[in-house]
Amino acid sequence: MPDTSNSERRERPAIVAAVQLISGGDWRHNLERAAHWIAEAASRGAELVLLPENFAVFNTSMLIERGREELSPEGPIRQFLSQQAKQHGIWLVAGSLPILNQAGDRVRAACLVVDDQGRECARYDKLHLFDVDVGDSQGRYRESDEIEPGEALVLVDTPVGRLGLTICYDLRFPELYQALRAQGAELVSVPAAFTQVTGEAHWEVLLRARAIENQCFVIASNQGGVHNAKRETYGHSMIVDPWGERLDCLEKGEGLVLAELDLERQQQLRRQMPVVSHQRPELFRDNSD
Repeated sequence: MPDTSNSERRERPAIVAAVQLISGGDWRHNLERAAHWIAEAASRGAELVLLPENFAVFNTSMLIERGREELSPEGPIRQFLSQQAKQHGIWLVAGSLPILNQAGDRVRAACLVVDDQGRECARYDKLHLFDVDVGDSQGRYRESDEIEPGEALVLVDTPVGRLGLTICYDLRFPELYQALRAQGAELVSVPAAFTQVTGEAHWEVLLRARAIENQCFVIASNQGGVHNAKRETYGHSMIVDPWGERLDCLEKGEGLVLAELDLERQQQLRRQMPVVSHQRPELFRDNSD
C-alpha cells in the first residue's frame, strides 16, 4: 500500500475521474469503450478512475457464464482491468462485474479496486439489491434472481484518500455511508446503472445528500443512455465535494467527468462542522428489551 498521509497527498492536487458508458450486449465491445475513456482520463492527469456498474456485462442473461470465467484472476475482464491500470499508471475502481458465488447458482456484483501496478487490492460485493417495480418500459427489476448480496463493508487506502466502496442501489441506504465515514472514508465511489425514471427523480439529490451528511467527496459513474428497447439509464455522472457542490457532471452519452479534490478544504470543513462528534446514537437505540 502507498503512504497515504495527508501531508504527502497534499503536495499536489488529487485528480479523479468517473467514466460514463452506454454498455451493450457485447462485453468485448464494452471493454473497448471503457479502454478508450480510461486512456482519456489518464491523459488528463487522473490518478484514480471509476467505471460504472455493469461496465462490461450489461445483459443479465450472460451473468452466470461470464461470472464463471471471472472466478479466476486470469478471467478476461479481470486481466483487462489489471492491464489497463498498469499501462496507464492509475488506480482503477471497476464499477461492477459478475463473479460466480460459492453455490454456483448466482453471481456477486463485485467492485474490484486495482492499483497502478495492476494488482487487485480490494473487492466489494454489492450489499443492497434492486428488487423494485419502476414505471418504465422494463417495469420489473429483480436483481436477486441472478445476484447474491454481499455481506461486508469495504474501504481501501488509495493515493487520493481513503475510499469507501458502494454500488448503485446502495445509495438509498444512508447508514452504509455513515458506517464508511466512521471507518475513515474521505471519498466514496458510486458506480451505477440508475434508470432514467429513478435517476431523474432521485440520483443527484441522493449523491449530494450522501456527500453533505458524511463530508465526503462522492465520485459517481452512471450508465448514460439507451441500451435496448426496454432499458434507458439516466447518466449525469458527477463528482460532488463535501459541501454538496457539483465539481463536474456529464448529462448523457459516453464520456467522463474529472475533478481535483481539495483535501485540505475537506479537513477544514470537518473541523469547523464536526458532525460526527455531534451524533447521538444512544437516542435511537431500541431499548424495548
